[in-house]
Amino acid sequence: MSNIRNFSIIAHIDHGKSTLSDRLIEECGGLAKREMKSQVLDTLELERERGITIKAQSVALRHNFEGNDCLFNLIDTPGHVDFAYEVSRSLAACEGALLVVDGSQGVEAQTLSTCYKAIDLGLEVIPVINKIDLDQAEPERVKNEIEEIIGIDAKDAIEVSAKDGTGIKSLIKEIINKIPAPKNSANQKLKALIVDSWYDNFLGVISLVRVFSGSLKVGDKFIVKSTGLSFNVESLGIFTPKKVNKSEIVSGEVGFLVANVKDLKSVPVGDTIISYKAPETPALEGFKKANPQVFASFFPVDSNEYQSFREALLKLNLNDSSLVFEPENSEILGSGFRCGFLGTLHMEVVKERLEREYNLSLITTAPSVGYKILKTNGEEVSISSPSELPTRNEVAEIKEPIIRSTILCPDKYVGDVMELAMSKRGVQKDLQYLGGQVSLIFEMPLSEIVVDFFDLLKSKSQGYASVDFSFLKFSKSELVKIDVVINGLMVDSLSTITHRSFIERRGREMAKRLKEVIPRQMFEIPIQVMVGSKIIARESVRAFRKNVTAKLYGGDVTRKKKLLEKQKAGKKKMKQIGKVALPQEAFMSFLSTERK
Repeated sequence: MSNIRNFSIIAHIDHGKSTLSDRLIEECGGLAKREMKSQVLDTLELERERGITIKAQSVALRHNFEGNDCLFNLIDTPGHVDFAYEVSRSLAACEGALLVVDGSQGVEAQTLSTCYKAIDLGLEVIPVINKIDLDQAEPERVKNEIEEIIGIDAKDAIEVSAKDGTGIKSLIKEIINKIPAPKNSANQKLKALIVDSWYDNFLGVISLVRVFSGSLKVGDKFIVKSTGLSFNVESLGIFTPKKVNKSEIVSGEVGFLVANVKDLKSVPVGDTIISYKAPETPALEGFKKANPQVFASFFPVDSNEYQSFREALLKLNLNDSSLVFEPENSEILGSGFRCGFLGTLHMEVVKERLEREYNLSLITTAPSVGYKILKTNGEEVSISSPSELPTRNEVAEIKEPIIRSTILCPDKYVGDVMELAMSKRGVQKDLQYLGGQVSLIFEMPLSEIVVDFFDLLKSKSQGYASVDFSFLKFSKSELVKIDVVINGLMVDSLSTITHRSFIERRGREMAKRLKEVIPRQMFEIPIQVMVGSKIIARESVRAFRKNVTAKLYGGDVTRKKKLLEKQKAGKKKMKQIGKVALPQEAFMSFLSTERK
């Protein structure tokens, strides 16, 4: 027990977390040189391509230090704010954490919030300065930043280069000396934390578990505390990162558990496993249900792909329990699904996986957030789509989700960043100068940041600002629903909920954008943007005009007039019976989150 070290790596996206994991695996002999590849613990093609970690992974490494055989349980966690809950559960399974900071970029906002979580959980945090092989690396400046911004001693921070292996031996020595061993609770009743779960086509659900007390043996019967379901242990083991089966996992160890579970919802992340013989054992703290924050509708471009799309979502849901979806119908786009995600990155990842892994072509509506509606009869309902909003005379008030966002940026960009946050209805709560960096805390509506806030923030700060946010509360707001009517037909998929102060500007933007993407017909197409029965913006797509007088030469002018009147009457009739052909490209360019 005294030779076990359980630790996690905290880092912002692209600060070298997965590369550092590779070097530790290599140094401890987890894989031979010929078996090594970059980002060993990133199993998805998408993770490798984009250089981000989406799923938590665990690896058990043996290392001989001064004659003692040590066991390292390293849990590699996602770095993005969308997966904050998974990160908190991974940290709860450890006694220590490596705080990895890029030697050229310094501390970022998401590193800050994750590090505070680790400190709150009582973990021993070891600061590590990475990428010291770069010419632009400034280790001393970054050490000062860590001390000023995070508030932990970084004078003796380990300087490493995960790329070429510099400083890895010193880091391993620091891990052994600084991170405490797990407490010995082998004689107590079983308590194990589910760190992560994923689906395997042959074995069913595989759960990554950390045993806090007691032990798990093959054949044992256990209960999942929150669901009350019981299962038998089919097999146990560890990843080195190869799969190695074991007959028992004892207190202090991290390993995988297979128990013939068919559904990910039966073993939720963060839940506690207890012995079937002791059902009164209390659960470990910190478990909560992951709720979707951002919603969008997905429709297959080809309506014949609907069944394939449904099956693809079900398969993806086996590996991602935080994805929720329900069927939806649109008059224009046909049948599809309304999906709920943890955030905009989660949405992009799901869309890309559906298109790549299942060869689907999808149209995505612009992302929206969930609202709480208090009806005039006193009933409170939650909606995830503007089309679900009750009629105006039924609504007493609308509450929208408010987030607390922490923005870190160099002091010269403060003015631009504050202006951007305030234009998104942000209310400033705090401002602190920390060396050359400034920490800004704002409360702002979630709906204002889901579409283009991150892109605008990066452009305003030339890429130097970083943001982290957490859900705060639902708050009453002056919100109204904007509808779009094209040629007399209301298009439900284009409806949106906006703050009352923005409706005129937003309405004009929507009308202009639609005018650009709807192709011209032989008749004029009116585009109307409405709030209730009031038209707030209008544009028209001009009609094509055929030159019906071209065949005439000479003669009386009345012959021309006669032909033009005949054409006018024909166009009027065409407009009465004509329907606008809205091509898929029009919806893609208008609804796509990547704004043109």
